[in-house]
Amino acid sequence: MVGSVENNNSPIARTNGSTHTHSNGSSQSNGSSATSEERLDEFRHRLGKSEGDLLKIVGIGAGAWGSVFAALLQDAYGQFRDKIQVRIWRRPGRSVDRSTAKNLFEVINSREDVLRRLIRRCGYLKYVEARLGDRTLYADEILRDGFCLNMIETPLCPLKVVTNLQEAVWDADIVVNALPSTETREVFEEISRYWKERIGYPVIISLAKGIEASLDPVPRIITPTQMISSATGVPVENILYLGGPNIAAEIYNKEYANARICGSHKWRNPLAKFLRQPHFIVWDNSDLVTHEVMGGLKNVYAIGAGMVAALTNESATSKSVYFAHCTSEMIFITHLLTEQPEKLAGPLLADTYVTLLKGRNAWYGQMLAKGELSPDMGDSIKGKGMIQGVSAIGAFYELLSQPSLSVLHPEENKPVAPAELCPILKRLYKILIKRELLPKDILQALRDETVTDPRERIEMAQSHAFYRPSLLGKP
Repeated sequence: MVGSVENNNSPIARTNGSTHTHSNGSSQSNGSSATSEERLDEFRHRLGKSEGDLLKIVGIGAGAWGSVFAALLQDAYGQFRDKIQVRIWRRPGRSVDRSTAKNLFEVINSREDVLRRLIRRCGYLKYVEARLGDRTLYADEILRDGFCLNMIETPLCPLKVVTNLQEAVWDADIVVNALPSTETREVFEEISRYWKERIGYPVIISLAKGIEASLDPVPRIITPTQMISSATGVPVENILYLGGPNIAAEIYNKEYANARICGSHKWRNPLAKFLRQPHFIVWDNSDLVTHEVMGGLKNVYAIGAGMVAALTNESATSKSVYFAHCTSEMIFITHLLTEQPEKLAGPLLADTYVTLLKGRNAWYGQMLAKGELSPDMGDSIKGKGMIQGVSAIGAFYELLSQPSLSVLHPEENKPVAPAELCPILKRLYKILIKRELLPKDILQALRDETVTDPRERIEMAQSHAFYRPSLLGKP
């Protein structure tokens, strides 16, 4: 088991002069960097795996990013069947409606490689029957053929799907949390029951971007990795966060992307090497919780960006005004959360930028502003999955509204809760959580003549001692 490994520095011998081809089609020579099999062997050795003992990786949750992450590993390492097993868990019983089945059928017939694969695997006929309404497809069934219900336009490689959670996790070496943050605690509390007899701990990689707010006894943020540790008893050093400025479908289509894996030195560097691919560069960083929180924060403001884009007919000027205000609020909030916020500026802005361009949270904001969705419909949307920004808006606002966190108002010279200095966050809360305002009212946060200049908000954050370590559970 992973938890019993002590030897951290055992390099794998490499065969000189050979060239290997990756399963994703690219080739690399040993003279430049390790091949897929060499990276796999090195990581297996790091985990203390003997010959014939499979490295078992399971993804928990089959949304777009979780499915793509599993598919990337399957493409890179699936050919080494005697060394690694990659599986993904999703709940059974989710049916595919007929309109989605029709779209899926069109996607299949537009891709010759996918069509041939299904015919070869005797899997095409069921999609014909579903198109005609003669058969019901299920999400776990189509995922086995490489179709994620939240991303059917981007076919993946076939995946090994498990619908029994105990079977999926009980002896896994690497567990990838791809659940929404709102479901993470509940599922991992169930998983903990299956690990009671386990010897040693697995390594857990969390992809979740979202937070919870705990107000008692002191206001603080709870992140998915903290939820997992609390639910399972797995030590924090074995739990890592992976995030970055990327869109799942584009990564699988081999658009160049990068990400950071954050956590303890014991695992982040070996995992960065293991996960790295020619088109997907993974760096490592020690700042776990802050990167997690930033991943949730950008989803908040992406929803507002989508609203502004739709309400102003994609006005470049209006979007730039919104961007100036939302980034100043994010910078202000990061000064409350970390002693060295400047280190987060680049990663946070990059992640925010890609989310505003093409993320599901920005899309959700657009649909709200156009009247095609409403807050009453909830935050789990057909074809998109969970909109993480909604719960994050509630958590951040409720947390930053606490009087115990008050800061000095720059003009009124009196203590105010931090949320009072974040007008966009406040309006999003009233629109989506309290339901007191309409999506169109987001524009008032930009057009209010009394609103603070974004530059002044940043200067205020930089010139005052705003850092509140207790927000992240630090003394």
